Amino acid sequence: MNYIPRLLEQPIKHALVRGKSVMLLGARQTGKTTLINHLHPDLTISFIKPVVRLRYEKNPSTLTGEIEAFVEGKEKLPIICIDEVQKVPDILDVIQDLIDRKVAQFILTGSSARKLRLGTKVNLLPGRVVVFKCDPLTLKELVDTKINLPDLLLQGSLPGIITTETPADKQLDLSSYVTTYLEQEVRAEALVRQLGTFAQFLTLAASEAGNIININKLSQEIGISNATISSYYQILEDCLIIERIEPFIQTKMRRKLTKTPKYLFFDLGIRRVCGDEGTKLPIKQMGLLFEQWVGLELIRMARLTIEPIKIHFWRDPDGPEIDWVIKTEEELVPIEVKWTAQPTRQDIKHILLFMKEYPNANKGYVVCQTPQKIKLADNIYALPWQELDTLI
Repeated sequence: MNYIPRLLEQPIKHALVRGKSVMLLGARQTGKTTLINHLHPDLTISFIKPVVRLRYEKNPSTLTGEIEAFVEGKEKLPIICIDEVQKVPDILDVIQDLIDRKVAQFILTGSSARKLRLGTKVNLLPGRVVVFKCDPLTLKELVDTKINLPDLLLQGSLPGIITTETPADKQLDLSSYVTTYLEQEVRAEALVRQLGTFAQFLTLAASEAGNIININKLSQEIGISNATISSYYQILEDCLIIERIEPFIQTKMRRKLTKTPKYLFFDLGIRRVCGDEGTKLPIKQMGLLFEQWVGLELIRMARLTIEPIKIHFWRDPDGPEIDWVIKTEEELVPIEVKWTAQPTRQDIKHILLFMKEYPNANKGYVVCQTPQKIKLADNIYALPWQELDTLI
């Protein structure tokens, strides 16, 4: 498979040049290993293999002797990659010692933050590592590939899926991903007692992605408690399968802005298979997926910036809502998403309202399928989806 250059490559290289170690988190098959291999670490140790993992689980300090032996006679500080580091969280104490003694630099990868988040004694190496998130391919990374909007919405943008030729093979690989995820991430780590119930939840969670979460409704449909539903969402979040989107709730005029978050699946191809959906979807559903794709793309772009940028949504239950809000330190940018090639003034009514209520919202956009950028009102534009990366 040809390597698709990743935007993360330069920030990671910069961190390493500064003498920092790196932690790269991302769901399975987002391209972490391929990216790290492209950086040519001096040594890679993978905890994917049980026989390797068992050695360090029995005695984490084994790593110290191995690395000290490896670095002898080397003129420069070696870069050591530890793959799937969350599988042996105690190893982080050893890694801290090696970093502090300037024995080596590390690139640590992980496909789950669960053990790192929940372990009260886990050493998260504060101040010693720069943390990056590896996402599926962004629009800017796909410029040299043949893509179209329906494929992005239905097949997603995992590197292995993008580079697979036939639709049947894409479907098989996506289905295998979901099965492997259930087996290896849920069953193997005993995250839930009843895998069948969790599978039901996964299907409904995928169908409800992008909507305001109704815990009571899901609880009634599956027949489990609200607390269990909440814990299942936390599992998906910890395993990097979903993105949690907080609402924008700052207001001087409204009392009832929605305070409940939304969740998006990290990849729309995985979402479709989890939701047990086909590839022939009605226009309304395609419009909803388009909205989710824009949100995911904005989140991915925001992560790659130095400036602190947050992505929110804004909703008043009594009426107006904005699909996405880009929040920087200086301004708010409201964005509506429309499945149309011919946007009208009707499509910007909530943007106009938002800009009137928030003085630091100086411009707004309708992301749609228009072939050219169009001015719809003062400082409000219709933007082709292919130019989405110009917003951040």
